[in-house]
Amino acid sequence: MEKLRQSLKTGAELVGSFWFLVMFGAFIVQVFTRYVLNHPFGWTTEMSLIGFLWFAFWGGGLMVRERDHVRFDLIYQMVSPKARRIMTFIVTLVLGGVFAYALPANVDYVMFMAHDRTWVMGIRFDLVFAVFVVFLVAVCARNLWRAYRVTRADWRDIL
Repeated sequence: MEKLRQSLKTGAELVGSFWFLVMFGAFIVQVFTRYVLNHPFGWTTEMSLIGFLWFAFWGGGLMVRERDHVRFDLIYQMVSPKARRIMTFIVTLVLGGVFAYALPANVDYVMFMAHDRTWVMGIRFDLVFAVFVVFLVAVCARNLWRAYRVTRADWRDIL
């Protein structure tokens, strides 16, 4: 099971790295064509934006560890470990539930965007925004998994 988890993690990191390279490469081409050749390409801006969108949502949903996300935990740090456990359970269930509740409407909207295309490259918008659905599913799964883990005997390891 650990080998599968590590393989999935490595795969997610490779995909995230790919989208970062797409974004950065398009940005470099854009700077070169605009300021050196004085003849900017239109596709570079669009590809940079698509690369950023995919990198941000893919990374936020699948690559960034739970403890590395930004938190406002002033109250959380002031309470006992048992109270933290209860707060973690409630918050992760609520967040997972809210994202799960929002999932069908977002999937519907992303599918609706299939009839429109990007202005320069002509990429269908459902393909551009499909990563948001992946992000929502990942956040749901991660929160539900965290809520489950906080009910186990080794719950102190995740706080």
